[in-house]
Formats: sequence, structure tokens, C-alpha cells
Amino acid sequence: MIRILIADDHAIVRGGLLQLFGLAGDMTVVGQATNGGQVIDSVRTLACDLVLLDMSMPGISGIDLIGRIRAHAPALPILVLSMHNEALVVRRALKAGANGYMTKEGDPETLLQAVRRVAAGGRYIDPGLAEQMVFESEGGQYEQAHAQLSNRELSIFRLFVRGKTVNQIADELAISNKTVSTHKARLMQKMGFQSNADMLRYGIDHALGE
Repeated sequence: MIRILIADDHAIVRGGLLQLFGLAGDMTVVGQATNGGQVIDSVRTLACDLVLLDMSMPGISGIDLIGRIRAHAPALPILVLSMHNEALVVRRALKAGANGYMTKEGDPETLLQAVRRVAAGGRYIDPGLAEQMVFESEGGQYEQAHAQLSNRELSIFRLFVRGKTVNQIADELAISNKTVSTHKARLMQKMGFQSNADMLRYGIDHALGE
């Protein structure tokens, strides 16, 4: 039996996954987490075989959260299930320690196959995303400007686009206000933004707040 920890802040998504895994026969959900803190607590206290992880949740999330999970459970399989379909996000998630990545546009049977493969120690990447990554690596597709940002800068960028303040971001990432402001200044310089409006406009246009 594959013991799964579902990490997603949307109740409808979690409900659908519970039904899907309940019907699979060889899977069971041993825990649910709706924010980054709950994910870390669950990884520490629950016996599970796989974390099914959304990339965008309240608190620490995304690449940073994958790194935190890896620090506490180096061998625990992580399968990302996300609405983000950018090759940049996929590459960084895998580099941070995710064992698989698929989008929420995939069909249920594919998700079950991915869970089984990753829980067994394998890897899985959505075929469409894998193709996109190959073409980008060959220079066949223009790379987004925000690809130059560090993981922390990108995380902070996303939080600003979601409407978070410097204080809120500092609390969520457990860093100082000064550090958030420093990262903000660096990302704005790298991206050539002249104002907060420029930053937010770019973020919205590229769906970085989703």
C-alpha cells in the first residue's frame, strides 16, 4: 500500500484526490497539508511513502519547500502536481529534489501511474513538459527573462505578485525584512524594473502569482 501525504491548499482538489486514491486499491492517504508549515510537520511525524506536492501554497512553498522536505527526509519521494507548466519551474523543482512533475491538466490514470512510479523509486515528468525542456535546452525556444533570477528571488517575486507585503513575505519565508528588501532590489535590477508597477505587470502577464 502506498501511503500518500497530499499537500494542496484547495479543498476541492484534495477531495478529488482522496476519491481517486481510494478507488485505486493500492494507495491510501495518511495525511493532508494546506500550507508549508503543515507539510514539514507532517513529514516529521507521519509515516508516508510519497508527498504529492502543490507548488503554490500559503507560507513557504515551491522550490524552497522542496528543499526543506529534502533536509528532513532525504529519501522521501516527492511528486509535484502543479498548475505551473513552465519548463523553468520544472527544471528548478527537479534540481531542488523533486522526483517527478506533472500538471493538474493531466488525466487521473496518468497521475496514478506517476504516483506508482515515483513511490517505487523512479522518476516521472509530464511528456509535454519534457519535450518543452528539451527544445529550450537546444535553444529552440526563447527563455523567459525571469529565468535569470535565483530561486529565492523568484519565490519572493511570486509572493509580491500575489499581493504580499515585505513583512508578510519575511514571516512566510522566516527571513528578515531587510533580506526581503535586498532580494527585491536585486530582482528589480536584474529585470530592469523601474517601479513596483513594472514588477507587478510583468508578474501578472507571466502568471507568476498563480
